[in-house]
Amino acid sequence: MHRAMTVRLVAVGFGLWVLGLGPLAAQGLSREEALAAVYGNAQVRAERVFLTPGQLQQVAARAGVDSASALVARYLATRNGETVGRAYVDTHTVRTKRDSLLISLDAQGRVLRIDVTAFLEPLEFMAPEPWLDQYRGHALEDDLGIDRAIRPIAGATLTARATNGAVRRVLAIDEVLRGAGDAQ
Repeated sequence: MHRAMTVRLVAVGFGLWVLGLGPLAAQGLSREEALAAVYGNAQVRAERVFLTPGQLQQVAARAGVDSASALVARYLATRNGETVGRAYVDTHTVRTKRDSLLISLDAQGRVLRIDVTAFLEPLEFMAPEPWLDQYRGHALEDDLGIDRAIRPIAGATLTARATNGAVRRVLAIDEVLRGAGDAQ
């Protein structure tokens, strides 16, 4: 029965893809839904931050991965005038197509949650939620890597590497911005 359900879901997904609606089948939660789930009744403000060339170098050095862009999409969550967290959008290429993650952090810069907001690769390569949950509570540290603090994903090595790079990049961006007094 489980196999029959899987076959039906794959067939529906393929049908949507053929009709040109493939990206819709690969959408996760909306950013607003994900932010509400993480920060509850906090006020969430979207902002764009432009990193300086020096900040980009700091991010790359701290993260150990390339900086994606000088333009950073960030959400600042506050409650009663106090920052309760920040969330960042990281869009990157997994194999040949885009993946967008919303990586939500607590006020101290530790991962609260990772939400896939778009995944345009084949769905069988998407990281499952239990795997993403491994990042909860982690800050940027040397051990935050595949085959160290994070278990690999069988059959989705490129997704695992891209996700780990995204998390490390976001944590480094957050550290750099907090160090600059910009994370509020």
